Amino acid sequence: MTPRPVPVIIDCDTGVDDAIALLFAVRHPGLDLRAVSCVAGNTDVDQVVRNTLTVLEQAGAPDVPVARGAARPLLEPLRTAHHVHGEDGMGDLGLPAPTRRAVDVDAVTLLHREILACDRPVTLVPTAPLTNIALLLRIHPEVTRNIERIVFMGGAVGTGNATPVAEFNVWHDPEAAAVLLTARVPITMYGLDVFERVLVPEADVRRLCGREEPGARLAGRLLSHRYPVTGDDVPFGGLGDGGTVCAVADPEGLTTHRLPVEVNLAPGPARGQTVVDRRPRPGEAELHGEAREQTLVDVALDIDAERYVRLYLATVEGTGDGA
Repeated sequence: MTPRPVPVIIDCDTGVDDAIALLFAVRHPGLDLRAVSCVAGNTDVDQVVRNTLTVLEQAGAPDVPVARGAARPLLEPLRTAHHVHGEDGMGDLGLPAPTRRAVDVDAVTLLHREILACDRPVTLVPTAPLTNIALLLRIHPEVTRNIERIVFMGGAVGTGNATPVAEFNVWHDPEAAAVLLTARVPITMYGLDVFERVLVPEADVRRLCGREEPGARLAGRLLSHRYPVTGDDVPFGGLGDGGTVCAVADPEGLTTHRLPVEVNLAPGPARGQTVVDRRPRPGEAELHGEAREQTLVDVALDIDAERYVRLYLATVEGTGDGA
């Protein structure tokens, strides 16, 4: 018997690679995309809503509800990533305005409604700063009874990108990321350590760009995007957030270790760092009474990048021959 699709809700700040993730989520037969909530991050929240609706329309998605969420982090000012994603957040591709419209409720209300309305537990996939998720967990903690797992793109065990040690989504709203870790549901951290390794070869990107079908062609154009700040002409396209959703559809491609994680909330150069404890035994701090309660998270440390590239291409192109 064919397994039922996994009910999924995506919280995003669409963004080039959030768009890449949405295209996959819409088209993978093992995923049932129930709703999309939008939050400020890569660009302002109104542009995020527009971008999200455009992607869903280009992908030929069913009538998935989309809601506008937080316009800024809990404490920090809004700090966008236009230098990475372009002025419109979508690589300045000049895409037409969507004919679809967002629903008339806010993102937290939509998340609450859709999570509790689902007939089985939902997998929540934040690919953005975690402001909406923190508000949801604080206002409606009862939603956790119908959340199977949270698979979030954020954090880093090693090097950051927003700072030497902090990844953008967590750095953008560290307090929200800390709230996420209080959810008391299984959590998978898909961080920069694996995020940057899933690269689509140039030949595949060019093939997608040449497709007549709008969704596949959009995937190619997005994968062709180069950071305006560098203009690097590199012969591949990174899946970015798309890999996070691939990991939901095919978790066997991801190697995780269950490790204590906390977010550094102190001012200074380490603010926003995800502190992942990989030590095999307690250290002097714990022996001298400085132990703290830390959330155990399934931290992604290795990835079968080629497997996810095959899966992504087969799904978006509709060939069905992915891993």
